[in-house]
Amino acid sequence: MENILDFTREDLGTWLDDKGIRPFRAGQIFKWLYIKQADTFDQMTDLSKDLRKELADHLLIKRLIVDDRQISKDKTEKFLYRLEDGQHIESVLIPEKDHFTLCVSSQVGCAQNCKFCLTAQGGFIRNLTISEIIAQVRDARFYIRQKDIDPLKLSNIVFMGMGEPLANYKNLVKSLKIIRDSDYGLKFSAKRVSVSTSGIIPKITQLGLETDVNLAVSLNATDDKTRSSLMPINKKYPLKQLLEACQTFTMKPRNKITFEYILIKGVNDTKQDAFKLVKLLKPIKSKVNLIPFNEHDKSIFKCPSKKEISDFLQILLDRNLTAMTRKSKGDDILAACGQLKAKLIP
Repeated sequence: MENILDFTREDLGTWLDDKGIRPFRAGQIFKWLYIKQADTFDQMTDLSKDLRKELADHLLIKRLIVDDRQISKDKTEKFLYRLEDGQHIESVLIPEKDHFTLCVSSQVGCAQNCKFCLTAQGGFIRNLTISEIIAQVRDARFYIRQKDIDPLKLSNIVFMGMGEPLANYKNLVKSLKIIRDSDYGLKFSAKRVSVSTSGIIPKITQLGLETDVNLAVSLNATDDKTRSSLMPINKKYPLKQLLEACQTFTMKPRNKITFEYILIKGVNDTKQDAFKLVKLLKPIKSKVNLIPFNEHDKSIFKCPSKKEISDFLQILLDRNLTAMTRKSKGDDILAACGQLKAKLIP
């Protein structure tokens, strides 16, 4: 039996039509799944009993299995989910001033082998299905509602969890259709959905043409030698090609591409690096998120001093580059950027 969360509304309409059922019912079903959070087809009381039976005979509604949940001192929550095949992923629910952001995973493990990332140390296992991606979002909204919080307070999605989203492109784009479905789906605004990539150039162009979400690029260096040592993907898609692809990325006039730059002591944190970063990004509508390296015991890398971080940021700001230092939340429970590993035992 298929998981109904694997269907976009259009896919479900086609499935219904093939069975002689009017496709508009897909909208009703989506409302029950994503707005009313139904767990069974019997709950869908505005559908006929015959239709509910037809759905139950062929389709499943499933939630992810929570094997562990940790709460940080800053109230960030990390969920360890067990999948049907016994593999694990993590997603992170981040409280903001007036809303929540969910950091979503797209793969079990990751093949990119970025040297600063804990996820990479477990290697790549497989891509997530559409339903496994969507369930992270749907279940997070359900969890918030159970705490008597308006589920729409979860308003921001970042594909910055485990895996390289653009390496699971087909399932990512279908998931985005459900996430962005403003009539019957999860109703996220395009400006509040971001997809981060290590730099898979052909898919960057495709993403801009096929979706309207925000692009974030994990940059982390200003020259090919340093970036290749940190991120092996740079050997296939070097900086010059990556930045050219970003220049042609299709987006709304007021939008900017976010460049994530993890500051690592003695590697990419010099004033010269800051000046080079300004020069590299000058032709691109961009903003920079500086992320001080989140230290963990599996890495030899260290975080620069507060002064070094401040000096780096000031160089960018003084040259009219939109930039900020991002304080990663949840680092005490290994929920911060680059720390997800999806293991029950450390």
